[in-house]
Amino acid sequence: MSKVTIENLGKRFGVDPRSTPALQDVNLTIGDNEFVTLVGASGCGKSTLLRILAGLETHTAGRVVCAGHAIEGPGADRAMVFQHYSLYPWLSVIDNIKFSRKLQVNRENLSSADVEAASGRADALLDLIGLSKVASAYPNQLSGGMQQRVAIARALMGRPAMLLMDEPFGALDAQTREVMHDLILHIHRIEKTTIVFVTHDVEEAIYLGQRVVLMQPRPGRIHSIYPVPLPAARQQDMKHCVEFRELKNEILARIRESAGMTTDHELLEKLNLASEAT
Repeated sequence: MSKVTIENLGKRFGVDPRSTPALQDVNLTIGDNEFVTLVGASGCGKSTLLRILAGLETHTAGRVVCAGHAIEGPGADRAMVFQHYSLYPWLSVIDNIKFSRKLQVNRENLSSADVEAASGRADALLDLIGLSKVASAYPNQLSGGMQQRVAIARALMGRPAMLLMDEPFGALDAQTREVMHDLILHIHRIEKTTIVFVTHDVEEAIYLGQRVVLMQPRPGRIHSIYPVPLPAARQQDMKHCVEFRELKNEILARIRESAGMTTDHELLEKLNLASEAT
C-alpha cells in the first residue's frame, strides 16, 4: 500500500527573518495506485513538493506520511524520474537499468535466487518499455525518448510503491511526448504504481492524471483539485472531446488568474516589459 497523506505542509527557504515561504498549508491525500498530476504557474512549489515526497527536501511544517510511515528522507519505496535522463554514459542500457542492484546497500543479504530474479526483472522492464533490441547499446546511441524510457525502467527496477516524475517529458518533441504519454499510462496499468507527475503542460496533466492538482504561487499552495472526466483507458483523440477542452480552459484560466493575468496576451506583454527593463 502506498497511500500518501500530506497535512498542513509548509516549507521555508533561508533563515528567519529573511526566510522565504515556498509552500504553505498544503493538504492532499493520494490513493494507492492513483495517478495525480501537479500543475501551476512557475514558482508555485510543484517541484519542491515532489522533492519533499521523495525525501530529497525537508519540510519545515506539517507532516507527510506514506504507507503509514513519516517521510524523513529517501527510501526504496519511492523512486524519482527527472527531466534530464542522467544515465551513466559508460554503461549499456541493461546495465543502467540494473545499476541500483549493484550498490552495496542493495546487495546485502541477497541470495543467488534474488540475483536471478533481479536479472529477470530487468529483462521484463526492457520488454515493457520496448527497448529489448537495444539492450547492449549505450546512451549516446539512443534518442531522447529512448533515454527517458531507460531512466523510467531504472526507477522501476526496485518495484517502488510510488513513482515521482518531475517534468520527465519536457525536453522531448511533441510527437515523442505523445508516445511517452501512452507508455507511462501502460506502465501505470501494468506496474500498479502510485504516480505523482509534475508538469507545466495542462493538456499533459489532464491526459495522464486521474486528478489534476492546481497549485498557485506566493506562497505555494493548492488552489483546486479537478477529477478528470475521462475513462481509465485513454486515447489521444480524447483531447478533442468537449469535456477535455472545457477542463483545459478552466485550469488555464485559473493559472492566468494566479499570475495576475486574464489573457495570454497580457502575460506576454508583462514578460516583454520585464525583458526591456533589464
